[in-house]
Amino acid sequence: MKISKEKQEKISEHILSLLYSISPKSLFTSHIAIEVARDEEFIKKILLKLKKKGILNQIQKNKGGKQYLKRSRWSLSADVYSIYKKTQEQEFSNT
Repeated sequence: MKISKEKQEKISEHILSLLYSISPKSLFTSHIAIEVARDEEFIKKILLKLKKKGILNQIQKNKGGKQYLKRSRWSLSADVYSIYKKTQEQEFSNT
């Protein structure tokens, strides 16, 4: 089944909103998939596209510095977080 680009954009926006709401924490791919109610592989594909654009950071090590074997955590990049925060503040002040 093919998902339109418009729907993929909406899903990407949902992911970014989710990560913004918990920032500076990060979430595993599986947790993001549960929140967005989509398949893990599909979500991973979108996350990798967002990483390629410089929007997300992929964290592949735990807090102790040990490499994850099969999983990744994701967070907003610092630049994107600050831009998103300014946008949210402007929208809030306009209402």
